[in-house]
Amino acid sequence: MAVSHARGRTQKVKRTADGQKTIVGKIHPDVLAFTVGKDPVLDLELAVWDCLGTAAHVTMLSRMRVKPAVLGTDERNRVVAALVGVMREVKDGRFTITDADQDVHLAVERRLTERLGELGRKVHTGRSRNDQVAVDIRLHVRDQLLGMAGEVAALAEGLVRLGRRHVKVPMVGRTHLQPAMPSSVGLWATAYAETLLDDLLLLEAAYTYNDRCPLGSAAGYGVPLPVDRGLTARLLGFSSPHHNVFHASNARGKNEAMTLAACGQIMLSLSRLAEDVILFSMPEFGYFVLPPELCTGSSIMPQKYNPDVLELIRAKAATVLGYGTAVNTILKALPGGYNRDLQETKELYMEGLRVTRASLRIMTLMAGALAVRPGRLRAGFTPGVFATDRALGLVAGGMPFRDAYHYVRTHLDELEAADPDQAIALKTHEGGTAGLDFDGYRARVGDVRRWVRGRRARSQKAFSALLGVAFDAVR
Repeated sequence: MAVSHARGRTQKVKRTADGQKTIVGKIHPDVLAFTVGKDPVLDLELAVWDCLGTAAHVTMLSRMRVKPAVLGTDERNRVVAALVGVMREVKDGRFTITDADQDVHLAVERRLTERLGELGRKVHTGRSRNDQVAVDIRLHVRDQLLGMAGEVAALAEGLVRLGRRHVKVPMVGRTHLQPAMPSSVGLWATAYAETLLDDLLLLEAAYTYNDRCPLGSAAGYGVPLPVDRGLTARLLGFSSPHHNVFHASNARGKNEAMTLAACGQIMLSLSRLAEDVILFSMPEFGYFVLPPELCTGSSIMPQKYNPDVLELIRAKAATVLGYGTAVNTILKALPGGYNRDLQETKELYMEGLRVTRASLRIMTLMAGALAVRPGRLRAGFTPGVFATDRALGLVAGGMPFRDAYHYVRTHLDELEAADPDQAIALKTHEGGTAGLDFDGYRARVGDVRRWVRGRRARSQKAFSALLGVAFDAVR
């Protein structure tokens, strides 16, 4: 007897000489459990996308100019209707992937064969599980990146609102964590908003890289059939197919790495923001007060409100960066063509997306409920914080900068009465404490939301036309 841990459960499987029967042959049960891994669980997230990819493929087969036809129009319609039924099963939680299925692709094929008999055994003509999983992942990534972009926009908007509400509240600006120059809550909050909006440049690049269709590349070398790869790309709402079929195969993994690179930069920004909020909400600073409902308590200390979610975001940033490193390391020594190593990239990219999106939502809650304490912020100013401003004031009066620098360094006592409100009001240049473009930030957030809406609408229209039913009704 051997023990299998597939799908998070322990079960005893009997070793037999001829192995366990699957749709692609008999496999030794230990080998089956080892190679299947977590796919029966992870692939549930790809089931809807696999059905869409299959619908596009059979539509193309029904239009392929060969005699006899691989699929007739009526047969195509029956397959698509059955696929819609499978999608409804997925939506209702009734779709399962067994260890014998191995993955979502064979599970969907099994259900089609159960429903359609011989017709279900035709759908795999001209494709491989290699291009199936590649298109599934690209459809999944496309959907996830659009969701993430919307969540980045929501957090950026929340930070801009926080900054606008407190645009005139002075805050000590720090370098090396030491008091440096006059700043403001408005400058601090919108800086992180702008950081996240700039991070979207990499997310958009990942989206563009992902927006090509690998269907028809089969195992990476094409097929001796007149498949219309441009048609399947259009049916699925992709901008184009990959041209070179070998490249389409090799792009598997790189696509996941690009996605994780975008996630990693967003998590870096969230981690630094989380660290700032942790520090500035400490009693020794007291600049901010964390919302109690977003904190956790102590099992022994009744007074504690701990910033656990912020600490977890800080830690999860390292985890997501590690996922990206792991995928790149898996890819770095692979030869050209499909290799099973790529199976290991699936969980990494899925978990990276999940963690990044969850972190964005938590930080949006935090930004919306963070309390600002103007009195404590003003009390944090010491004479030295005004030193650079004073030196530049002397320069404006005609003193050489280095002379002004040394004068102020030895006369900090002259700055005892400096006013932080006045100091931040003087910086009216672009991007300064009194020169923040809130309308510009609002416009950038709006641009992101329009970008998301436009691309999602394009996908929804393509999917609904392909299936003959509203995609939202079966998603």
